Amino acid sequence: MAAKKPNVLAASRNDPELEPATQRDPALLLVSDWQMSRYVSTLLCRVQQRLESRMLVNPGIQVLAADSSARGQGQTSPTLGGPRDYAVAREAEVFAMTEALKLQDSIPEVAATSLIGVIAKLEMIVGADRDIGDPTDFPWPHITSVLRDLKAIAGDLPAGRRSRGRTRIDVTRHWESAVKLVAALNEEDAAEQCGDAAVL
Repeated sequence: MAAKKPNVLAASRNDPELEPATQRDPALLLVSDWQMSRYVSTLLCRVQQRLESRMLVNPGIQVLAADSSARGQGQTSPTLGGPRDYAVAREAEVFAMTEALKLQDSIPEVAATSLIGVIAKLEMIVGADRDIGDPTDFPWPHITSVLRDLKAIAGDLPAGRRSRGRTRIDVTRHWESAVKLVAALNEEDAAEQCGDAAVL
């Protein structure tokens, strides 16, 4: 049985996305995709955290969704807010964050064709550091300073609106991939348990 997709997008807000007229620079397209991936990752993180909170509050729900011995005892029924949904939400978040990291990795391969494109690339570099390191360590304050100077000269990234439809599509894509992964892992665990039982 497939885990249900959470309805967290009904109240989502509109956020900046690049306007079509400014999308001529490949670096602006890259930063737009990167911002969307990070936004979707944040949404999925919130879903995962809500499910985790429910599992901690409700002692009837097993917290260790990935514990194969609990699955073998039939303690992980796929109820909304249960361990299966938690495992799916966790994996969906990983898929979204992995997509954002792949976009970051592609920065050197994408040539900016404008000063605002250079700003977009620096935004990604500085934004990536917020996730993985200490922004007070060299060279991050220096890069942030250069970015601030460039914005003062050329202006900030163009503003627009993030598409709710695209957000839903991206969340659904990651959620469905996670459902398939969790199902495959469950099947693998079941096969291993059958093999172990046959040996005994």
